[in-house]
Amino acid sequence: MKKTIFVANWKMNLTVSEAVNLVVRLKEGLGEIDSGKVEVVLCPSFTSLFSLHDLLQKDNPLNFRLGAQDVWREEKGAFTGEISPKMLEEVGCSYVIIGHSERRANLGETDEMVNQKVKAVSKHDLIPIICVGETFEERQKGLRDVIVSRQTGKALHGVELFGNKKIIIAYEPVWVIGTGQAVLPEDAGHSHRIIREALLEIFPVDVVEKHFKIIYGGSVDSKNIEDFIGQEMIDGVLVGGASLKVEEFVKMIKEIV
Repeated sequence: MKKTIFVANWKMNLTVSEAVNLVVRLKEGLGEIDSGKVEVVLCPSFTSLFSLHDLLQKDNPLNFRLGAQDVWREEKGAFTGEISPKMLEEVGCSYVIIGHSERRANLGETDEMVNQKVKAVSKHDLIPIICVGETFEERQKGLRDVIVSRQTGKALHGVELFGNKKIIIAYEPVWVIGTGQAVLPEDAGHSHRIIREALLEIFPVDVVEKHFKIIYGGSVDSKNIEDFIGQEMIDGVLVGGASLKVEEFVKMIKEIV
């Protein structure tokens, strides 16, 4: 049985105390689940990372991992308001989301910027979660496969893989995020195959098998999680609003384990 990845993207929600309380409740709700079957990555706001790292250092029976919601492409310098890969490592991050559709749409993040960030992260012990996906307009024009393939290829241009370095590609159809309406599991499965094909155009099959996981994001909940994870090429989920609701997120994870 494959190990399922759950990435909780809390976006710009929760104060530090609220984030700590949510993690405490998650641990209580999940109890003694088999951590060998799932990997849960928590991505809070930057302000909560240190406190959550400290909390999980003391008690983390489920092996929760910490992730950041973004990163800058340089190690240091005059980049007011940004945060470097080295800084994220120091506060205990293992993962970092790159190229989320909200950053692409609201902050003008380009494929080139995503690529630069992936390269910066590859120099550190951080696993990038690279988001790709089409808008509603692009889908209506029949450009879904082209967009998803292009974003995947550009994000990984010139990226070198070595050792046990891992990369996660998250397919998130932009038009369903936050709507409560997910795409059909089979539809998501098709896009995952397109992503895999794009990966195989860059790397040999053994490299893709060893270093890459592909997950789905977009209005996932406890009612549809099994249908998505049941798809052959879907290795996990990127969860937004549902991950802020303890009972719902716990139910999602328990549906799988």
